[in-house]
Amino acid sequence: MRLILRIVIQRSKKAEVKIENKSIASIEHGLVLLIGIESADTKEDVDYLVRKISTMRIFSDESDKMNLSIQDVKGDILSISQFTLHAETKKGNRPSFIQAAKPEVATPLYDSFNEGLRNNNLHVVEGLFGADMQVSLINDGPVTIVIDSKNK
Repeated sequence: MRLILRIVIQRSKKAEVKIENKSIASIEHGLVLLIGIESADTKEDVDYLVRKISTMRIFSDESDKMNLSIQDVKGDILSISQFTLHAETKKGNRPSFIQAAKPEVATPLYDSFNEGLRNNNLHVVEGLFGADMQVSLINDGPVTIVIDSKNK
C-alpha cells in the first residue's frame, strides 16, 4: 500500500498558533494547512502538493465563484505539522500513529514543503514542529479540503 502525505486545507479569514498561551504565528486572509507526513513520503510528494496548493482556485472572485488562488489574492499561509492526520482507528479505541513519520524523516520534508511555498512567492508562517500548540481560526466559507499525494 502506498503511504501518503496528507494536507487539510482551510480557507481562513484569520488564524493563530499559540504555545503556552504565547502567540508564535498568525495570519489574516489566507490558508491554514495541517500537514501529516508518513514514513514513506518523498520530496516528489512534497513538490506535487506545493504545486497543487499554490495554484488551487479556492478563493472567490467578483462573481462569488471559487476561481482565484492563494497567489491571486495575495493571501498568507499558516503551516502546521500534524502527525495525527495519520491516525489508524480500525482497531480498538485508541488511535495508532505508527504510519506517521518520525521527526528525523518528517522535519526535512515539512521544511522543504514550506520552502517550496515560499519559492512560489507565498508568505508562510509556521507552527513549531512537535510542540503542543493551540490553533484558532475563522474558517472562511467554510472551505475545508483534504488533499494527499496518493491521488495525483
